[in-house]
Amino acid sequence: MSIEKEIKSTVKLDEKDKTVINLIYTNNWLKEKVHVFFKDYDLSQEQYNVLRILRGQKGHPANLSTIQDRMLNKMSNTTRLIDKLLKKDFVTRQTCASNRRKIEIFITKKGLNLLTELDQKVKASNIEITKSLSNSELSQLNKLLDKLRTQ
Repeated sequence: MSIEKEIKSTVKLDEKDKTVINLIYTNNWLKEKVHVFFKDYDLSQEQYNVLRILRGQKGHPANLSTIQDRMLNKMSNTTRLIDKLLKKDFVTRQTCASNRRKIEIFITKKGLNLLTELDQKVKASNIEITKSLSNSELSQLNKLLDKLRTQ
């Protein structure tokens, strides 16, 4: 369905306006799908992102700045996310031995196990979300989105 029909627009949208509205609408549609998926695991998309970043550290610690730089949502409150993951025993936090002002964050075995459990389910969800597009269309969409951000 076209974006005009989705939002019940009564005016013809300019292509630039239509594109921005469509991106915002689609972003919110996607956020809702992801929210529903992670709700079963008492996890937010941002918390999941932090866990994936920490897994990517391959046993090495990350500090808040490193995590913030790699977040998909740069507006996330990283300290709050870490605090919530600490309460769930998915991460640990400790003071750096060589620099007491630096806080090091590690993913726990429980956090790694959750990610392992989620890996195939996330992949299946992504397949479901993108099923209406061919691989060629997905590649084109990715190139266009990358191009849009290069300003």
